[in-house]
Amino acid sequence: MSSSDTIRDAIIAIGRRLDERGLAPATAGNYSARLEDGSIAITISGSHKGRLTAQDMMRVSPSGAPLDAKKPSAETLLHCLVYDIDPGAQAVLHTHSVAGTVLSRALARKHGILLDGYEMLKIFPGIATHDVAVVLPLIDNSQDMAALAEALRPILTEQSPLLPAFYIRGHGLYAWGPSIAAAEYVTEAAEFLLACAWEEYKLSGGRP
Repeated sequence: MSSSDTIRDAIIAIGRRLDERGLAPATAGNYSARLEDGSIAITISGSHKGRLTAQDMMRVSPSGAPLDAKKPSAETLLHCLVYDIDPGAQAVLHTHSVAGTVLSRALARKHGILLDGYEMLKIFPGIATHDVAVVLPLIDNSQDMAALAEALRPILTEQSPLLPAFYIRGHGLYAWGPSIAAAEYVTEAAEFLLACAWEEYKLSGGRP
């Protein structure tokens, strides 16, 4: 089995697990991984992430140009942005949860989601204690992916250190890591943290 086959199979398995966790409703979400030749393997447009097969994957160039006769996800450029700004990124996962979606809409005038004091924050690089506050970048949604990617670029590149996740308001989470497994860990942890933040927001009476 080639390395590209191994990556494909790993993405298919992750799609099933994330779907089981309610993070991939209908055809929502998209997943990708960087291949050895620099190209990107990504899920095609309109595929159900809990029922992925080899035919639901394709390759694109680092700029997002299709390398196969298939239609890539509409949000391919956001994956390309992550790989461009973070040389260590090897996989990107985009999920949709109820808690994250509603919380991001409730924080209508905010440009970040505060995650403070949670043990799970140690999933992020460089964090070794719960006694820390992290702000997850939050950006308004747009159907213009090129414009959205360019709006995100300075937000992400100005971070030090770079947090491997961001949220599109009312839409969903993007998270990544230095391997497919690491990206899955960051994604699940971030979705857990968002669910906790949403519950705390409700308990506080809507005070962020």
